[in-house]
Amino acid sequence: GTGVAPFRAFLQERIATQAMGRNWLFFGERNQASDFYYEEFWIRLQKEGRLRLDLAFSRDAEQKVYVQHKLYEQKKSIWSWLEEGAYLYLCGDAAEMAKDVDGMLQRIVKEEGGLNEEDARLYLKKLKTEKRYLTDVY
Repeated sequence: GTGVAPFRAFLQERIATQAMGRNWLFFGERNQASDFYYEEFWIRLQKEGRLRLDLAFSRDAEQKVYVQHKLYEQKKSIWSWLEEGAYLYLCGDAAEMAKDVDGMLQRIVKEEGGLNEEDARLYLKKLKTEKRYLTDVY
């Protein structure tokens, strides 16, 4: 949601400096009509092939869908990106969302990497140590 502003600036810099590499945003909020911050920017980048975009609007469907659900739907690609050196930036609510997303990432690493619980936890810890998994939670 509102924590997406730093990622927008990050992408603007990447575009300005013609940085190489792929970009993927998992955006979650309550309602698309009122809460899809910077919608035109994200859609334009997606159309230009500069951004892969997955959306989770929890109150727009009968069954709530959150970012962690979208991550799990893309688990094979998530694992592939991680193994290829991707960086993760998690921004948003610390109380619920960040905890749930972190748990889902650990599950994805465990399942797709064929790791046990402890090794999956250590994998994410290593990403954090390498500054490839950064959080800005509040």
